[in-house]
Amino acid sequence: MIVALDIGTSKVVCLVAEVRLDGEVEVVGVGSHPSRGLKRGVVVNIESTVNSIQRAVEDAELMAGCKIHSVTVGLAGSHISAVNSKGIVALKNREVTEQDLDRVVDAARAIATPTDQRILHILPQEYAIDSEEGIKEPLGMSGVRLEAKVHLVTGALNAVQNIEKCVRMCGLEIDALVLSQLASSESVLTEDEKELGVCIVDIGAGTSDVAVFVGGALYHTAVIPVGGDQVSNDIAVALRTPTPNAEELKVKYACALSQLASAHEVVKVPSVGDRPAAELSRQELAKVVEPRYEELFLLIQKELQSSGFEGLIPTGIVLTGGTARMEGAVELAEEIFHMPVRLASPNGFGSMSDILGNPMYATAAGLLRHANANEQEGASVAVVEPERSEFQITQPNLIHRMKSWIQANF
Repeated sequence: MIVALDIGTSKVVCLVAEVRLDGEVEVVGVGSHPSRGLKRGVVVNIESTVNSIQRAVEDAELMAGCKIHSVTVGLAGSHISAVNSKGIVALKNREVTEQDLDRVVDAARAIATPTDQRILHILPQEYAIDSEEGIKEPLGMSGVRLEAKVHLVTGALNAVQNIEKCVRMCGLEIDALVLSQLASSESVLTEDEKELGVCIVDIGAGTSDVAVFVGGALYHTAVIPVGGDQVSNDIAVALRTPTPNAEELKVKYACALSQLASAHEVVKVPSVGDRPAAELSRQELAKVVEPRYEELFLLIQKELQSSGFEGLIPTGIVLTGGTARMEGAVELAEEIFHMPVRLASPNGFGSMSDILGNPMYATAAGLLRHANANEQEGASVAVVEPERSEFQITQPNLIHRMKSWIQANF
């Protein structure tokens, strides 16, 4: 069994899944709790963050009928940065071995990294042997010189340590720390999109995480410090309503493109203090929300232009994350980017698809797939032991495994 823990600015999500005999995952436990101790993906209150994690984990344990000991954790925030690097080594035996691949990746990571930054991922993009470029699997090939291009992702040391501390204070071990947009891409992007070129934008509450894939590899990552919390704040300030009410208005009635909102549909807006609630058309509410989404998409467009990858994503933009669900977001993005835009949700989770088939679970679902891939490769994964006193809960899981084995072998 494997466990994913997505610690976001607005919510903490914990997913527990069984790995079936065919290698696919089946979610058996879901826990979610509002996140109280983070701001833009960075821990600002350890006690509140620990409490939110514990509540989400307890809910997942109760549903799955098991005890969680270790998790794969998603990592996001404005402290994340990335750079492309390359390394070159000479081939000792004129044939590429696993040791050569390790050496060339080590050479690529040997760049000046600030002491307050920690390397999170070293993701190979492509290899070159002598003058032959664009090689994806160089193992066993002959040559004299091996070159590797990699994408190096780093995070602020203090921010990463605070996340680790919060998880361990809950009595959990960390199997892996995974970049959030990398995890989201695992659950919502197709291999064809990654190969042709695509940009995924995970719009969360605190930040919007951007990742560009070209030729099947990650070439650019960025974090835009604009998210759903800013939209809620705009509504609260413009309409003079408490923040919780502004959040509710955003989720239920807001639209990112004022042209799509009705001028005749009236929305009641609670006022501050004892003042009576005001009435507002849905189109007027959309006019408050639209500028913030427009600002976000323009910032993403500027990021793509400055990185040089705007012309290398023919399959367009893929939006995911809780804040991307708003009506009109896709249409507004198409107007600004002038390329195809789609809203993506995780899929392939069987009986849990009705719950997890929501953009807000993209990161958590991707963390499960990342943990499953590690298990298939023989890496250590989460150890989840059923509680001995809960035999009546865990027994159906045993029956399910027996049925799966029979179906696979007969």
